[in-house]
Amino acid sequence: MLRENSRILTRLHKILDLILVFVSFVTAYQVKRNLLPAGLKGLDTKPNYYLIIFLAVIVASFAFRLVGFYEPYRKQRFHDIALKVFKAVLGTLAGLVFILYLLHVQGVSRLLFFIFATILLVLLLLSKSVAYYTLAYYRSRDYNTRNVLIVGTGDRAQRMIRAIQRAPESGYRVLGCLNPEQPKACSPKKIPPGIRVCGGLEDFSPILTDQVVDEIIFATDLDRIDSVHEYIQYAEQLGINVRIMPDFQLQKIMYRPETARIFMDQFAGMPTIALSTVPQRKGELLVKAFMDYIVAGMGVILLMPLFVVISIAIKASSKGPVFFLQERSGLYGRKFKMIKFRTMVENAEELKKNLVEKSEVDGPVFKMTDDPRVTPIGKFLRRTSLDELPQLINVLRGEMSLVGPRPPIPSEVAQYAPWQRRRLSMKPGMTCIWQVKGRNNIDFNTWMKLDLEYIDNWSLFLDLKILILTVREVVSLNGK
Repeated sequence: MLRENSRILTRLHKILDLILVFVSFVTAYQVKRNLLPAGLKGLDTKPNYYLIIFLAVIVASFAFRLVGFYEPYRKQRFHDIALKVFKAVLGTLAGLVFILYLLHVQGVSRLLFFIFATILLVLLLLSKSVAYYTLAYYRSRDYNTRNVLIVGTGDRAQRMIRAIQRAPESGYRVLGCLNPEQPKACSPKKIPPGIRVCGGLEDFSPILTDQVVDEIIFATDLDRIDSVHEYIQYAEQLGINVRIMPDFQLQKIMYRPETARIFMDQFAGMPTIALSTVPQRKGELLVKAFMDYIVAGMGVILLMPLFVVISIAIKASSKGPVFFLQERSGLYGRKFKMIKFRTMVENAEELKKNLVEKSEVDGPVFKMTDDPRVTPIGKFLRRTSLDELPQLINVLRGEMSLVGPRPPIPSEVAQYAPWQRRRLSMKPGMTCIWQVKGRNNIDFNTWMKLDLEYIDNWSLFLDLKILILTVREVVSLNGK
């Protein structure tokens, strides 16, 4: 299944674009030199074409970034992408000519530049159209969808619903609508076919906690909703993106977010005001996703002999499977099976019922220093953190990242306070900030606050720092 959150396809697309720049220039050179009539070949000069190709690739990479080439396709129409391609090609051509002028590089044919720009334009439009319509095809068939809850049932909400329905390739799916008026004022017949009214504002909290909701859109007059800021604040606590159709003055919100960032954004071709608590640095997030796949892929290959040795040791020391698969809550509460090497006896979950009162941490999490369910080989694997290595497979499947809040058990999430659920707004990781800040000696609330601290201050440098500190923790045998 395609997973846009992984962003790996976009990263590969970026690399492909730069390859197309190189191919376009080489092709243009060959066309001018070998295929054009003698009268069009120009002067017989030989500038440093290796330098020109290098500069073309560098200039193009900046031009592509400046025009917003790599914004998610689900938020754009193809003619907008085509316009960006024209701007990028013109920017690349202008920037290249300007730099060559500054470097006093002479003898480069203007016809060569024209052929280069034409070929690059055609190749980029072709590659973008293939990528755009391929993703659109899969999204229109419910792959990589994002669930949207709409607050409102009036004309504004209906316009938003129809805009989403007209663009199934965007991958957005309307979960339903909430009627901000009294239930008796509800008019289901006005709602477009296939869309249900989930209830009133009294159902706002249960829906967000019981169902997978990726986005909330307020498509109604906010001055009709009593204490509207409380609903927006609650969504912010959960880490769910909020969008507001700006048919009103922003002052009516009467709300200043504590952690969310406010920005204007296009949604299904319509302008919205978005509030998001997760990082919006798309370039860095692309690099993070790319590194996740590269490191996890190399890790699985290089560590395969170790996997075999550990598997044999587990099978030889106790009865049961090699791997322990447990349902965990991932991004925005999506369920997935987290993989670990089995470190406990086969009936560990049954025995846990008699040990709950001996938990050494507060909150819904269970942790015990001398857990009698842990096998001898399991103690070694936990102490060295080797039991976590199979989660590299979860990373490759797009369910986890190398660094991020640790994925909780669904039963634990059910006991979270609203502000604690916001830790689900970022993809879970194999290691996290609290594991390198006294992983065995912190209470539950501190654990939650450290995860939110990570989300609010995320950067590639912070991820690298956590990875380095994790290696130090593993080497010092501080696992538990």
